[in-house]
Amino acid sequence: MAQRMLKAAVSGMVLLAMSLATASLHARALPAFTDLVRENTPAVVNISTTQSRSEERGPGGMELPDIPEDHPFHEFFERFRGGPGGEGRGPLDSRSLGSGFIISDDGYVLTNYHVVQNADEVLVRLSDRRQYVAEIVGHDERSDLALLKIDAEDLPTVSIGSSTDLEVGEWVLAIGSPFGFEHSATAGIVSAKQRSLPQDNYVPFIQTDVAINPGNSGGPLFNLEGEVVGINSHIYSRTGGFMGLSFAIPIELAMDVVDQLQTTGRVARGWLGVLIQDVSRDLAESFEMDRPYGALVAQVVPDSPAAEAGLEVGDVIIRFRGQEIPTSSALPPMVGRTPVNTEVEVEIIRDGSERTLTVALGELPEDDAQARGERPSPDAQPEPERSDVLGMRLRDLDPEQREELGLGRGGVLVERVGDGAAASAGVRRNDVILMLNQQEAESVEALERIVADLPRGRWVPMLVHRDGSPRYIGLRLPEDG
Repeated sequence: MAQRMLKAAVSGMVLLAMSLATASLHARALPAFTDLVRENTPAVVNISTTQSRSEERGPGGMELPDIPEDHPFHEFFERFRGGPGGEGRGPLDSRSLGSGFIISDDGYVLTNYHVVQNADEVLVRLSDRRQYVAEIVGHDERSDLALLKIDAEDLPTVSIGSSTDLEVGEWVLAIGSPFGFEHSATAGIVSAKQRSLPQDNYVPFIQTDVAINPGNSGGPLFNLEGEVVGINSHIYSRTGGFMGLSFAIPIELAMDVVDQLQTTGRVARGWLGVLIQDVSRDLAESFEMDRPYGALVAQVVPDSPAAEAGLEVGDVIIRFRGQEIPTSSALPPMVGRTPVNTEVEVEIIRDGSERTLTVALGELPEDDAQARGERPSPDAQPEPERSDVLGMRLRDLDPEQREELGLGRGGVLVERVGDGAAASAGVRRNDVILMLNQQEAESVEALERIVADLPRGRWVPMLVHRDGSPRYIGLRLPEDG
């Protein structure tokens, strides 16, 4: 009996020791952020702005009409404005709250452009409650960055790190002013890298699950070494609040923007001059690629660096300066960060084989539409039926429509899409077919000849002009079609 009790006691002690050891291992695995927050909080600032508006508004910002004094409703509307001696008249000041951080001890502060956009006055408040009116040195709308300057010296600064060294799953920490609560710290991990967001083609965002909310914009994202690796900029949300996805601008891109703003007062980006899209599985097969990757050229902007180098519609860019292009969204940031006038090697797939072109990059135009080569979309005119091909009703474009679309020649307008291979491929009414199987559709008659020679049961590329831009889609004729 005593022997069994002794064995039970020993077993209990062993289990307790194992539990304590496991708890100790878990404790050591979780990072401690206290030193990081204490050391870096002084360099993180709160930013507020004022914007004067001269409009007279009523409750809730409602615009009020200008009523003459002799009008019977004049007194009624004056009450909503505040009336004589009231507070309704005069300019209204609106404030926006954001974050930023000090990058040099002589007062340069980095933040998001949308935090200070249209501001008449920018106020920067430090952790010790000192407050300064800041000058906007410069901004870059495409990367959503702004550089501020306050009149102060010997300020605490952050340490600049590298986002390139970040790994998915690594711990990161944000400090900012969510909802105006200054110097709040939130932690999480890197969820993904090189994220592309709509309307942000030139920023390869760092995706994290760090809790970011309104007011965090412009604040720093730190690694565990206490180095800034990104600038918190966006959240993905269907409610307006944090839903587990936040995005930060890589610090290398931000510091490049800072350097250009300080040196020249503006930001210049490399420009290739192509409109691109992803390579789908179907398109990869049609271009005789072993897998879908790269950036498919749907349009070459006339007189652009790409046009001068010999890039053609239908080329698939697979490497830029020796770096593989996994998806089309990876190419614009690579090109944008390359200095203007740099000669680079661009590797492509054309007609099923690889080749290398040398391109001297130009400067990205200020006008986004010009940079993308956008054109107005076609406005279909009712005309008699010309032909039915692949379930489509087609007709030739007239010279006025070609000029409107910026097409030198050719192009076949899709007036109707019925059942058939074209509908399965996703062809839409008012599309303009420009090429099929890498052959120009100069007319309905020419397109009919191309279709007659199409291989059955195999994917072929079709280039269409849709909503002002060209794009490739995959078309496959059935084996027995």
